[in-house]
Amino acid sequence: MTGTEAELADVVARLRRAMRRAARGADPGNPLSVAQLELLSSLADNPGAQPGQLARALRLAPNSVTTLVNGLRARDLVTRASGVGDRRTVRLTLTEAGEDMVRHWQATNAEILRTALAGLHPGWQHVLSAALPALRELIGAIDEFAEEANRAVTDPRPGRTAPR
Repeated sequence: MTGTEAELADVVARLRRAMRRAARGADPGNPLSVAQLELLSSLADNPGAQPGQLARALRLAPNSVTTLVNGLRARDLVTRASGVGDRRTVRLTLTEAGEDMVRHWQATNAEILRTALAGLHPGWQHVLSAALPALRELIGAIDEFAEEANRAVTDPRPGRTAPR
């Protein structure tokens, strides 16, 4: 790993931890875990997703997703319904309260960043703004890497992927 890669990995990890700490401080009454909030956000991006799809997207074990979903259902934030063509499949959707929770979580994070950015020198604000397209491309490259790794785990034979 080069110095840049190691430093970027460290900065991303520290930024995630700082955001979690700040979010807890900004919204101490929020009863949900970060994992639950991330699952809700992923479901908002993928309405009607199956639990297995969310597990792959979030890189969580399927039983962990089941535990998270059960907790969210108990709070009336998520609903489960049988699939249209196959009643054995399960589709998840956000309730109105779940959608409100996602909007609240996003607003909390946006306010944290707005406040933090306002305290930075304008030059740093510009640098961060200019870096956004590169960071989006980096996210895409990492997602692609994760998908390739997932396919390799699913079927380790070169050029083959197992059916899902």
